[in-house]
Amino acid sequence: MVRMNAPIPTRLAALRQAMVRHGVSACLVPTADPHLSEYLPAHWAARAWLSGFTGSAGTLVVTATDAGLWTDARYFEQAERELAGSGIALMRQRVAHAPEHLDWLRQRLRRGDVLAVAGDSLALATRRQLERLLKENGATLRTNLDLPGEVWTDRPDLPHAPVFAHAAAYACTGRAEKLARLREAMRGHGASHHLLSSLDDIAWLTNLRGADVAYNPVFLAHCLIDADTATLFAERSQFDEDTLAALAADGVRLADYAAVTAALARLGADDALLFDPARVVCAVIDALPAHVRRIEAGQPSTHFKARKNACELAHIRKTMRRDGAALVRAFRRLEDRLAAGMRQTELDVDALLREERAAQEDFVGESFATIAAYQANGALPHYRATPEAHATLERRGLLLIDSGGQYLGGTTDITRVLALGETSAEQRRDATLVMKGLIALSRVRFPKGASGPQLDALARAPLWAAGLDYGHGTGHGVGYFLNVHEGPHGIRPPASGAALVALEPGMISSIEPGVYKPGRHGIRHENLAVVVETEHGEFGEFLAFETLTLCPFDRRALEPALLNPEERAWLDDYHATVRAALAPLLEGADLAWLERHCAPL
Repeated sequence: MVRMNAPIPTRLAALRQAMVRHGVSACLVPTADPHLSEYLPAHWAARAWLSGFTGSAGTLVVTATDAGLWTDARYFEQAERELAGSGIALMRQRVAHAPEHLDWLRQRLRRGDVLAVAGDSLALATRRQLERLLKENGATLRTNLDLPGEVWTDRPDLPHAPVFAHAAAYACTGRAEKLARLREAMRGHGASHHLLSSLDDIAWLTNLRGADVAYNPVFLAHCLIDADTATLFAERSQFDEDTLAALAADGVRLADYAAVTAALARLGADDALLFDPARVVCAVIDALPAHVRRIEAGQPSTHFKARKNACELAHIRKTMRRDGAALVRAFRRLEDRLAAGMRQTELDVDALLREERAAQEDFVGESFATIAAYQANGALPHYRATPEAHATLERRGLLLIDSGGQYLGGTTDITRVLALGETSAEQRRDATLVMKGLIALSRVRFPKGASGPQLDALARAPLWAAGLDYGHGTGHGVGYFLNVHEGPHGIRPPASGAALVALEPGMISSIEPGVYKPGRHGIRHENLAVVVETEHGEFGEFLAFETLTLCPFDRRALEPALLNPEERAWLDDYHATVRAALAPLLEGADLAWLERHCAPL
C-alpha cells in the first residue's frame, strides 16, 4: 500500500506485488471512470497516479518486467518529460511502425497468462476487443480486480458538489419534453428500458448541472429510463428539496448511486434494455440478467443534444459576444502591461483571462485549463503553465492562448496567437499556412450526409503543400453549457473501422488546424462554428459552417502576401463582423484596441 506522494517506481513495485498475489501477468490502466468520461474525478485518476503522466489521454500497461504509456501526438513532449526516471516507456500512438498497446500485449502474453483491467473503467465494447485478442494467445481477461485501487492507500473520495437546475430560460426545452422524445426513440428500437451512464447525456436529459468533474458542469450519476419513469442513481446529499420535487413532478426518482446494478438485476424476462456498448462499463452491464433482451445501439440523447435548436443558438451567439469582449479586454491589458515594462508570465495571462471572463454575465467557470504557451512552449499542444514551470513573456515572438468559458448560455473554446513583438519569417509563414487551413474549412459548402473525416483534409491541404502537418484532429463537437468536447461528430482524419457521423444543422464544431515545431514555436488558430443549411438545388441539399466565435486574429503574426484574394476577403469580412458585434460592448482603450485589430488587411 503506497500513498499519493510516493515515487513512481514505488507505486509500480506495489502494483506488481499485487499482480503476483492475484496471479496476474499484465495490468492495463485506462484513462476512464464508470462513465467513460474524458476528464476524470480524482478518485478514478489511477493512470495518472501510477505513471505521473498528467495528460488527459493515455493508457498504461504494466507487466512483471516492462511498463509502457501510450498517448497521442498532443502529449509526446509532455509525456517524455513526466515519465523520465519512472521506469515507464513512452509509446507513441498512431505513429508508423510503433506498436499500439494491443499489439504490444499480443507480443508478450502467452497461453495461461491473465490480463487485469478494473471493470468499472472498461467499456463493454473494449472488453470484447480485449477478449478476442487474448483468445488468440490463449490468455484470459479479469475485470473483477481493481489492482491500482488495491495499492492506492489515500485514494481521493468521490466528489459531492451540489447539483443545480439549468434555468428554464437557458435550457430552452423542458425535461418532460426531452424524456418524451427519448421514449419515442426507445419505442423505435423496441426497448422497454434505456441505460445512460455518460454524464453529459444525463445532465442534458435532466436539465441539471453539477461540478463533480473539473471544467465540465456535470455530476456523477447513472440513469435508467422506462416507459413511465426514470431513475437517477446519484448521491442524495447533492440535491436540494426543490430540485427533488421538480424531478418528481416529471416522473424522475432518485436512488443511491451504487444501486444501478441492483436495478438492472431486477429487470424481467419481458424487458428489453437499450444501451451503447461503447458508453457503458462492463462492471455495470454485467449485472444484467441473461433473460433480458439486449438492444445495442447509439444513445439517442447524444444525437439530440448535438443538434442545438434555435433557442440554444440564440443564447450561444450572445455568449460569444460576451466572451469575445472579455478576451479583447484581457489582450489589451496584456499588451499595455508589456509596453509599460511590467513582468508578465504565462500564469499572468491565465489570471487575466479568468478575471475578465468572471466579470461577464452568466459566467460559471472555465471550460478547460487555459493553455498560455510562449514561444517553444506553444509546440506542446496541451501545455499547461505551473508555478514550478512557466515562461516569462518578452516583447518578441508568439504567445499561443487556448481558453474557454462555461456560461449558462453556452460553452466557448477559442485559440488565438498573439505577436508580442518582432516575429520571424518562419513564424509568420507557419501562422499564415494554418490560417489558410482554417479559412478553407470555414468557407466550405458540402452536401448533406458528409462527415467530418471527409472534410478534414481541407484544413490540412495548405500545410501538406509545404510539407507540414499536425497530429490532432481538426475539430470536435462542443456542448451547450456542457462538456467542451462532445460527440458524436468530429473533424479528424479517417480511421479504419470508425463510423462516419454526418454533420447536421445545429451541430457545433471547433475548427482548429495547427503546426508544432519542438523547440521553436507552435501555431493553432481556432473558432467554433455551427452547421447551417445553405441551398437545395439540382444536386440536393448543401450545408455550410457559420462561424460563432467573435474575437480578432492578430494580423501581426501573419504574412498577408501568402493569402489569396478570397482568403483576404474572408479574413476582412470576419473582422468586420467581429467589430460590429463587439464594439457596443467596449469603450475607451478596449474599443480602440478592437478597431485597430479589426482594420482591413
